[in-house]
Amino acid sequence: MHTIEGVTMRLEVEAALVDGKLVRGGVEVADGVVTAVGLSGTSASAPGRIAVPGFVDLQVNGFAGVDLMQADRGGYARVGAALLETGTTAYQPTFVTAPEEALVAALRELPVGEDGPRIVGAHLEGPFLSPHRLGVHPPASRRDPDRALLLRLLDATPVSQVTLAPELPGALDLVDLLIERGVAVSAGHSDATSDEAHRGFDRGVGTVTHLFNAMRPLAPRDPGIALAALARSDVTVQLIADGHHLAAETMLVACRAARGRFALVTDATAAARMGDGEFTLAGGRVVSAAGVVRTPEGQLAGSALTMLDAVRNVHALGIRLDEALTAATAVPAAIVGRADLGRLAPGSRADVVVLDDNLEIARVLIDGRPV
Repeated sequence: MHTIEGVTMRLEVEAALVDGKLVRGGVEVADGVVTAVGLSGTSASAPGRIAVPGFVDLQVNGFAGVDLMQADRGGYARVGAALLETGTTAYQPTFVTAPEEALVAALRELPVGEDGPRIVGAHLEGPFLSPHRLGVHPPASRRDPDRALLLRLLDATPVSQVTLAPELPGALDLVDLLIERGVAVSAGHSDATSDEAHRGFDRGVGTVTHLFNAMRPLAPRDPGIALAALARSDVTVQLIADGHHLAAETMLVACRAARGRFALVTDATAAARMGDGEFTLAGGRVVSAAGVVRTPEGQLAGSALTMLDAVRNVHALGIRLDEALTAATAVPAAIVGRADLGRLAPGSRADVVVLDDNLEIARVLIDGRPV
């Protein structure tokens, strides 16, 4: 990344998202960092405009026609440019269950120090998942918890998050290893009972991947992992707010139950920003039609969602705008321990998105640099 040294820029906005609240006044940026917020005298010149931290997306399988499992440097550049256009300034390339050689090859293509949105690290969504809750993950590549395999994957590239099923024999030993390595551990694709889920959370699993999706169904006396997560104040839940993965009522209840600790993710595939057509997800064929991505057999397979649309969708359900925006910025950044991301305060990185009163993007800065 390149900062603009010696240049001070004043963002004329009506308000800015600071520590989860919309604060009236403008924002000043200098040398790639935020130097002041709440500046007076800007509201009249920019009515309705708000400055927010750049969005942080923890689950991106692909974007703009590119399947990240098969991407080279050119593919990552295309994904990065398209993500910036939608306000996402930091993301986790996500790699679903696949044969070890394919996973390692994909992980080794992860760019380091490239221009564009910040790559937080790799998100391994598998292969240590429940055979009963695989979703579209290929059964032949699923594995029981295997310390040696995990170490080989961690050695391939910087990994920032691993999704696993905590109820599997040996899974909690992997949790210990990952926490020791500073990797965020998420429960997902799991058939865990509530008791099994609580054991994972007590061990250090701090979040849940796409809550309700690919999880044990709820029952009055068998709340499963989803309600166990919602019942705990120390667990952050991740939600796909595309209007297809979750019913509106389910989304609204989850957001209210996990107020201040729900993160929006897109689970985006190569279909995002591309319209209808055929694409690939980890090399497998998927079809996007009317904003829904499915396998040829009709099973949901990621999404065509952008983070900006996720914010709009949650806000349209009645969630306050500042809460919806925080769920796309500070909350996901906290999941992966990145206090330098998702914040708009003096001293923070100048990764900024300016939205107008229709929640359209008016401007994007990264390191104080317009993009």
